[in-house]
Amino acid sequence: MSNVVSRDELWAMTHAERAALAEDLADVNDSQWARQSLCGRWTVEEVLAHLTAAASTGRSRWLISVIRARFDFDEHNARLVAAHRGATPAETLDRFRAIITSTTGPSGHTAAWLGEVVVHAQDIRRPLGLPREPSIESVTEVARFYASRNFTVPSHSSIEGLRLEATDGPFATGTGPLVSGKTIALTMAMAGRAAYYDDLTGPGVPTLRSRRD
Repeated sequence: MSNVVSRDELWAMTHAERAALAEDLADVNDSQWARQSLCGRWTVEEVLAHLTAAASTGRSRWLISVIRARFDFDEHNARLVAAHRGATPAETLDRFRAIITSTTGPSGHTAAWLGEVVVHAQDIRRPLGLPREPSIESVTEVARFYASRNFTVPSHSSIEGLRLEATDGPFATGTGPLVSGKTIALTMAMAGRAAYYDDLTGPGVPTLRSRRD
């Protein structure tokens, strides 16, 4: 797999992952919508509304929202979730379906917005027992992005001095004690999702666990 992926390709991956998530959620019941996700205190429905917000908010609107929240990002995100959540879970899902092909984002970091749907889709799927995982092409690009920098999560810092190797794809990075596993497990661990640490093996796993934000 080439390390050079165009922005158009990244957006195509993003759209495909959004469509797959919408399909997975078509038959979710009310109790499942209210289930806690892997993303902090947010429910499944709130995570989906967050994804809709991210795909509906350009840089100017994002900055205005942050300033209004006095740079309190929890408040900023909560306001956007409330604004993009429907009156019912079905309406929340319809709003998400409407942004599947959106190319809007708060910044030009297209890989980050692919990461949004890859990570948050698993935040939703894992608690619901939904088996689908993102394509290896999509998750590999997100893993590479997360390994290269701290963006919305301290992903780069969390793997400093470690060697990560995917068992199901080409992703590999770093030097030091080994952490190995499926690409999605490595990606979710870099995103700080403790539920995925048990899916990893190698002498570097305890260090990675200890660095959880």
